[in-house]
Amino acid sequence: MKAIEYSETGGPEVLRLVEFEPAEPAHGEVRVRVVVSGVNPTDWKARRGSSGVQHFEHPKTPNQDGAGFIDAVGAGVTRFSVGDRVWLRDTAFGRNTGTAAEFVVLPELLVNPLPDGVSFDVGASLGIPALTAHRALTAHEGGPARLSPGALVGQTVLVAGGAGAVGHAAIQLAVWAGATVITTVSSPAKADLAWRAGAHHVIDYRSEDVVRAVVAIAPHGVSTIVEVNPLANLGIDLEMIAVGGTIAIYVSGDRDEVSIAARASMTKNVRYQFVLTYTTSEVQKSNAVAAVTAAAADGALGVGDANGLPIIRYLLDETGAAHQAVEDGAVGKVLIDVGSSDAGHQARDASAAGLAPDGDAW
Repeated sequence: MKAIEYSETGGPEVLRLVEFEPAEPAHGEVRVRVVVSGVNPTDWKARRGSSGVQHFEHPKTPNQDGAGFIDAVGAGVTRFSVGDRVWLRDTAFGRNTGTAAEFVVLPELLVNPLPDGVSFDVGASLGIPALTAHRALTAHEGGPARLSPGALVGQTVLVAGGAGAVGHAAIQLAVWAGATVITTVSSPAKADLAWRAGAHHVIDYRSEDVVRAVVAIAPHGVSTIVEVNPLANLGIDLEMIAVGGTIAIYVSGDRDEVSIAARASMTKNVRYQFVLTYTTSEVQKSNAVAAVTAAAADGALGVGDANGLPIIRYLLDETGAAHQAVEDGAVGKVLIDVGSSDAGHQARDASAAGLAPDGDAW
């Protein structure tokens, strides 16, 4: 098998293509033939050294998300059979086995059925973005623990940065669950993407007064804000949040400290929920996986131009370039077609034509 590895942190140049025999699954494990690997900011940040470790005793394969087929099952596995289509999550968290490889062996808990009719591109785009979005949308006190159609009827949700991967998933999940969705973007081009994702109201924060626009839509405030940039936005978030509302924060910039206006927060009984999908509880993660799988089955989590999340494709031996694209702020979803160079090119060409590598429609 071919895989991408790195033994020290640094830029994309530390990534190298290697080849070795795939491991056999142990008790409770499955081996997955990866078709598509998804790249997220967490992947390049880990490679850059976000953990503080500079050198590793054992090489690491990057990328948390992916989709493919079950290739082999270990003893005690009852949920999967060889040939099942699956999507993967958290594959490299606390382990060395990311999805930038032709095969990956994982505990079956990290492997989820990919519903019929859902493409591998969608499957590789779920993990980090959709699970993060689900937790943010279910952090509201008294709200649903698991999203489903109608679960957010009567609620108005504000998604900051609706053209990003998490923002895109938050729009789609909130719409699927019945919420009225407002989102902010930074350009007309990104506004077009947010409309395609299904947002009901799109505000260009560079040319519009965000608070005035949101208050006009939701005079009593929004129930939940999915916040990507608390350093810039917490001040106006407090003007737009409803009494008893929740501001769910899933990322910040290089500066880690944020200031919170205590009196204004107290007056509105605001809840701040910081979100890191890796460390959510098992119950929260189970609810998120179930809801995301159901939403994907309903066609609610589409990717690609028509769905507001353009796909940018690379081959396995181009993983460094894929990481660099995400680090440089590429607009869209960066995916890696996994396999040998020829097979990867065939997969990329087939995907562009809407076909699976074996000719079946995705």
